[in-house]
Amino acid sequence: MFGSTVQAAPQDGGILNLIAQPEPPSLMHGVVTHVSTQYVSGKVLQGLLTFDTDLKPQPVLAKSWSVSPDGLTYTFDLQPGVTWHDGKPFTEQDVLFSFNTFYPEVDKRFGSIFEQFVAAIDSSKPLQVSFHLKKPFAPLLSSLGSGLRPVVPKHLYEGSDLRANPYNLKPVGTGPFVFQEWKRGAYIKLAKNPHYWKQGLPHLDGVVFHVIPDGSSRSAAFERNDVQVLRAGDADYSDLKRLGALPDVVASEQGYELYAGLAFLQINTRKPPLDNPKVRQAILTALNRQFIVDNIFFGAGRVSQGPFVSSTPYHDPQLPQYAYDLKKAKALIAESGVDVGAVRIRLLNGEKGGAWERLAEYTKQALQPLGFKVQVVTSDAATWFQRVSDWDFDLTYNFIFQIGDPYLTNAYLYRSDYILKTSPFANVSGYNNPEADRLWNQVVDTAEGPQRQKLYSELENLLNQDLPIAPIFEMRYPTLYHKQVHNLLRTATSLNEDYESVYLDAPTP
Repeated sequence: MFGSTVQAAPQDGGILNLIAQPEPPSLMHGVVTHVSTQYVSGKVLQGLLTFDTDLKPQPVLAKSWSVSPDGLTYTFDLQPGVTWHDGKPFTEQDVLFSFNTFYPEVDKRFGSIFEQFVAAIDSSKPLQVSFHLKKPFAPLLSSLGSGLRPVVPKHLYEGSDLRANPYNLKPVGTGPFVFQEWKRGAYIKLAKNPHYWKQGLPHLDGVVFHVIPDGSSRSAAFERNDVQVLRAGDADYSDLKRLGALPDVVASEQGYELYAGLAFLQINTRKPPLDNPKVRQAILTALNRQFIVDNIFFGAGRVSQGPFVSSTPYHDPQLPQYAYDLKKAKALIAESGVDVGAVRIRLLNGEKGGAWERLAEYTKQALQPLGFKVQVVTSDAATWFQRVSDWDFDLTYNFIFQIGDPYLTNAYLYRSDYILKTSPFANVSGYNNPEADRLWNQVVDTAEGPQRQKLYSELENLLNQDLPIAPIFEMRYPTLYHKQVHNLLRTATSLNEDYESVYLDAPTP
């Protein structure tokens, strides 16, 4: 069943109960691009635009936009009458500060794209902002509408340490819900914004994100209707099929159209023997990825076909595959000529939930026949984020949402100029291949067509051979929610959106 029937007269009132899993390291997803952070702060902070489920851009803080005939100027007209939650007016100066100052500082990955493609961002009149490009950059709207680039209040961030600003933990936005309280280890509460710029919205009185560390307890809370929504990962994957069959529950995979998820094993290539490509190939060959999908994630995915997700037109369908073959994996170790057992390998686990913990333990066991001595180290989400950002790991599981063109997301993981201690989604593997850099630079300067496809094929084959990152599986995202919840999945990034239109059925007398 996909989606619930939208009623003619939405009900006002009620509290929507959700799960914060894991507990977010921050509540400013412009600084910490962690999925749990975006899930919470997406109700408080807003960007310029979003995408509907047909991947067509839709207005948010930008009410409209136009593109010059040469593709070099994007002009955004902003919504009038918008105020920040502290009562200050939202203006074009907030947008200029966000993209000229804030993002170049807090997100070096995004900043480098802007440095390469954006000549200037300016305003010639109130409530209008123009992006002037050095050369055409078709993915610009995708980068602004991915949900990861909220506009921030200039008056609260200007002149501060942007990463350490206290409002990263108590965000002030323009969204339909206002930050109310964060009790660590227990809950995060958001309240209805009584002065929201869209008349008659939101319908809910508030949203509460419950921190429930135990997977079985999260499932039980949903079954009791103490929480009304479960994302993939909120419950153990083994429970999703049973919970989705409950009579008052809707199961859907809608709302992730912009997010093509790819789960992978990040490998710190700085450390012997992981600096040897044959060793990395052996690791991937020793992992039974179909077993991982079927028995650890209970079918919520498909075995990865390469560094780029198979649904993108840029994936090479002829890419050589790494089938599970323990004998071949041992042969690759022998060919490498290194003693893989001489160094203990730390597999850093980021407390993503039971399936990911089982995946870490499975990996430890799967690599033992090759001679590896693997130690699994589990930490909370904030510690994992920081340690991976600081390159303090040997192996770690991670995932990204590939937003259409691989240059917008995958490039961060591989380009040498993204070897930065800023985020787990930068090139923390330390991969440095001039030929790969050349191809990334060339592909982004090449117009759509056969030549760009050819360059992406060369690039994917090179990454597939070097394997600084071992692709494991393409993710599926089942969402479960009780039928009393309406308008939950309306955009291509639904669960992380603002929930302005979500409402609950009135309680039965």
